[in-house]
Amino acid sequence: MNETAAPIVFKGFPASEGIARGRVHRVDWDVPEVPRVAVPAEGGERELERFRRARARARRELEGIKRETATRLGPIEARIFDPQILMLDDPEVVDGTKRYISENRLTAARAFDWRMLELKDRWSRTSHPMVLDRLNDLDDLKVRILSRLLDLPDPWEIGDGEHRVVAVAKDLTPSFVARLDPSRVVALATDRGTRTSHWTILARSLEIPAAAGLGNVTTRVGDGQAIVVDGWSGRVVIEPDARETDRFERRRAAIRGWSHETRAMAEEEAVTLDRRSVTLRVNLDLPGEAARARALGAQGVGLFRTEFLVVGRGTVPEEEEQYRAYREVAEAFPSHPVLIRTFDLGGDKFPVFLRTPAEDNPFLGRRGVRVCPDEPELFLTQLRAMLRAAAHGDLRIMAPLVNTGTEIAIMRELLGMAKDQLAGEGVPFERSVEVGAMIETPAAALAAPGLTTHADFLSIGTNDLVQYTLAVDRTNTRLAHLFDPFHPAVLRQIAMVARAGRAAGVEVSACGEMATRPLGVLLLLGLGVDVLSVAWRSLPGIKRMVRNSRLDDIRAAAEASLKAPTGAEAKRTFAASLQPTVERLFPPGT
Repeated sequence: MNETAAPIVFKGFPASEGIARGRVHRVDWDVPEVPRVAVPAEGGERELERFRRARARARRELEGIKRETATRLGPIEARIFDPQILMLDDPEVVDGTKRYISENRLTAARAFDWRMLELKDRWSRTSHPMVLDRLNDLDDLKVRILSRLLDLPDPWEIGDGEHRVVAVAKDLTPSFVARLDPSRVVALATDRGTRTSHWTILARSLEIPAAAGLGNVTTRVGDGQAIVVDGWSGRVVIEPDARETDRFERRRAAIRGWSHETRAMAEEEAVTLDRRSVTLRVNLDLPGEAARARALGAQGVGLFRTEFLVVGRGTVPEEEEQYRAYREVAEAFPSHPVLIRTFDLGGDKFPVFLRTPAEDNPFLGRRGVRVCPDEPELFLTQLRAMLRAAAHGDLRIMAPLVNTGTEIAIMRELLGMAKDQLAGEGVPFERSVEVGAMIETPAAALAAPGLTTHADFLSIGTNDLVQYTLAVDRTNTRLAHLFDPFHPAVLRQIAMVARAGRAAGVEVSACGEMATRPLGVLLLLGLGVDVLSVAWRSLPGIKRMVRNSRLDDIRAAAEASLKAPTGAEAKRTFAASLQPTVERLFPPGT
């Protein structure tokens, strides 16, 4: 008798919350192979015209996708397609291709293929602004243009007869995800990608569960296989057996129950069983998420990422555009704080309009607040927009990757210049705006007592704090087992920052994945952080945990975990100390 094959389990990054089961549909999109065909001398003009027509058609298609996205999701999400549209007229792309057609007697397809390979190679070897999402956009555009030049079918089409499918691919593109019907494509799973990839942002807006960074899922699956995607945990199961199916059903039922509780709990206070108040704010990537977060009972915004305004853009965002975005969020929370992070540039996030020199290790180079002195006009415009928006709510300014009080002083100096300019122009703005620092490095954590004399508040960015403390790239799937938020060094730094804040009377909050995961939330509370900023979709479950926990018990468990020699032991100690709470609060099967 043949035994049923064991299920195959993959663990990646949670990219879009939700959980779904369906059948695999492989999306095998690759750059087409271009035939090596010589062009007669008299054929150059014809190839130039073919290239022009292919670009024009691609522009029509992308602008159509952008319009559809704006209608379905909003104008901010639609702007994700601007970089590809801009590339269609980028002289580096267009002139280089034309030169190869004219001088090397190449077909339009061959010339375009060569030019895009050159650009990809150049950008991949430097800290060019488009290294991550821009390379993804580059491939998306390359496939689109070459498919038109070679008369190939669209590689992203999903047949009309297919329903409840899970798209599985090496990576996905914004143009593919934006056109998906969530009633037919119920989930996404990819080898590559991160939570900040443009396609994952669109997946979250469409409420399609997704797991990314799975490593090699595409080499282990075939069309039609049963698959489960848990976008809350990043876990994917191929051909689930009875045990995994039962786990899936219980997880889905528990999450459905949480969704029902959302409506009843939205107006409830986040208060523990021993009557200790906890402040629950949300992280936002786009302004359009603010209304949904408020409906779930968020007590403001603990981290509004502003990079959507600059990354991939060919021009500096104007003050008015920024003002409207910040004002939308501020007005969504008229009675609660809105902490807006200044542009967190550097590493993998430099906009096209900033010509930055190559760095051997950009994540340890010009990042965060360090960019501010070099680009004062960019940040001055942003601060002007923030001050204007602050007239419509309790808006607060947060600087990323701060290590010293001097960096806060530079930010305050620019803020003073922005106030003087606005006052001189007679533009309404809020004069009294708090300025805070993000604690994301061991240096900042150790210097926290001193930083409290310069900053009005502190926010612990747990993702980068773990990354820099352990010297582990959090997006590297091969090192995922080493990225440990429960490592004793990380826990002790968090406790140290919380103590420094209490001693100085300065608010300390925390954001990042640790502030979203169940045990991480409880541990942060136990270490003395009572203001959390979480993914807005996670808010109902976290509020439920808070309302069903005793803070005294959590603190005792956290104190015990601080004495553990390893992260694994700290996690076990903490969970064991709270076993009754854990069993009562965590969904079955987690």
